[in-house]
Amino acid sequence: METKKESILFTPANIGPVTLRNRTIRSAAFEGMCPGNSPSQQLKDYHLSVAEGGVGMTTLAYASVTRNGLSFPRQLWMRPEIVPALRDITDAIHATGAKASIQLGHCGNMSHKSTAGETPISASGRFNIYSPTPVRKMREDEIIAMSRSFGDAVRLARDSGMDCVEIHAGHGYLISQFLSPYTNHRRDRWGGSLDNRMRFMRMCLEEVMKAAGSDMGVVVKTNMRDGFKGGMEIDDALTVAHEIERAGVHAIVLSGGFVSKAPMYVMRGEMPIQALTHYMDCWWLKYGVRAFGKMMIPTVPYSETYFLDDAKLFRNELKLPLIYVGGCSTRTGIERVLDEGFEFVQMARALLTMPDFVNRMRDEGIESSGCEHINYCIGRMYTLEMACHKCVKDLPRSLCREIEQIKARQKQ
Repeated sequence: METKKESILFTPANIGPVTLRNRTIRSAAFEGMCPGNSPSQQLKDYHLSVAEGGVGMTTLAYASVTRNGLSFPRQLWMRPEIVPALRDITDAIHATGAKASIQLGHCGNMSHKSTAGETPISASGRFNIYSPTPVRKMREDEIIAMSRSFGDAVRLARDSGMDCVEIHAGHGYLISQFLSPYTNHRRDRWGGSLDNRMRFMRMCLEEVMKAAGSDMGVVVKTNMRDGFKGGMEIDDALTVAHEIERAGVHAIVLSGGFVSKAPMYVMRGEMPIQALTHYMDCWWLKYGVRAFGKMMIPTVPYSETYFLDDAKLFRNELKLPLIYVGGCSTRTGIERVLDEGFEFVQMARALLTMPDFVNRMRDEGIESSGCEHINYCIGRMYTLEMACHKCVKDLPRSLCREIEQIKARQKQ
């Protein structure tokens, strides 16, 4: 008779020197709750609700290491003056028994001069049609200085009381732009071979590890595939993951996709174009996306634990702890991931619908977070704060109609 494997979901586990009370992490999904690029009471309230709801660690999302790495006006920018407000948030999180982390990155070519304060920079200097904006190729001295900025941001995270940092090396942001042959067309020591394309990442991680010292956990988010022809595929991504492991980091988050070229490969499902454009301020962008959005942001079907097959290939080759992200909104899906040998699971959309999902799984045996995978939260977050359609009062009739249409298509 086969014995049912005992769940490890509610058992403690370590990310380097940091012990989490269980195997769940609120993933670094962009909240859009930082007007003026600074922490807000809304940001604190949201992460506190998730921490009180039972997660092992909650991650503040997508903090830029420099001003020119900002994608959005409502995005965190790491600088000394925001440390007291961040410390207020980490103190509140710690009081619940959860750990606090912050994702650090740089958007590279995914910005505008009005947001970044200058012409956006990247590995190469081609026009980015997805922003749209001209992009300037980084000089070597800028590349070296940028790697040090990652270290500086980690020091600020330490001063803010963070237990861990998550370095964003995926999704088509700056480190990923150096790694991917789609965005790196350099012919110097920063481009060409994969070893050269990994050079910037290695320098960033060296600075990060020095700054983290012996008492902070260091996590890196990396792509398993870029998600389109001409991008990085799984063989090269495995080489990158081995390089990250050699850098001495404590865990890797396995993800995929490019927010510019293949955004729904990251998130899966359908982008609600009406919701995306409803909140836009720029009139010409609003009408342009309404006209061409379906073509530019094609649907990628959603399925539970949609990255798991690829992630298992990485589990077989890597020794360090791995954090699974992608389609974990039910107890069954979470247990499936943990049974495959992954140490932690990350989720965000499930916790928008139900911030206390972890506690309710433990105390009530609840199966599902109730997330319907409509992606209204994603469409909204590009302009306002991330929020589930179930939690927004008085939604316009056009958006309610779009939500019902998406639900109907999901059933087909």
